[in-house]
Amino acid sequence: MHISIRQASIQDTVIVSDVLREAAVWLQQLGIPLWHDSEVAMESISQDVANGLFFLAEAAGEPAGTIKFQLEDLLFWPDVSQEESAFVHRLAIRRHYSGGKVSLVLLNWAVEYAKMLGRRYLRLDCDAARPRLRAVYENFGFRHHSDRQVGAFYVSRYEYEILT
Repeated sequence: MHISIRQASIQDTVIVSDVLREAAVWLQQLGIPLWHDSEVAMESISQDVANGLFFLAEAAGEPAGTIKFQLEDLLFWPDVSQEESAFVHRLAIRRHYSGGKVSLVLLNWAVEYAKMLGRRYLRLDCDAARPRLRAVYENFGFRHHSDRQVGAFYVSRYEYEILT
């Protein structure tokens, strides 16, 4: 299965929202809610999509996953150099494509994109109370950086050092 990555356009806002919502509903059903409906609604993400922050993974021309890629994250990472970092959020895969391949392709793409932009680190955060999700990032090669309270969220922060 060939997976391609492209920047989401404003016309893709509904697709990005659907992918995020599907992941949110699935996690809710498992009893480990992640995003509230309001956080993944079109109204909440449309500005970020318009600003070019969301990317879509497609398999056979069909949306398989999404990721948000940004060059600044002062909310979760105020204590690191923004100039040498890239940040990913909102990694979500359609259930039909679950199993790891799409997320692996998206993470590899994010590393390469950050490298192309001259960044030294790819950074992300996740709920500190999610050992399975943390293991996914650790198995990929992310190193635990620190844990941090951000508003109502207690997150584990991870970084991937990009070697040039």
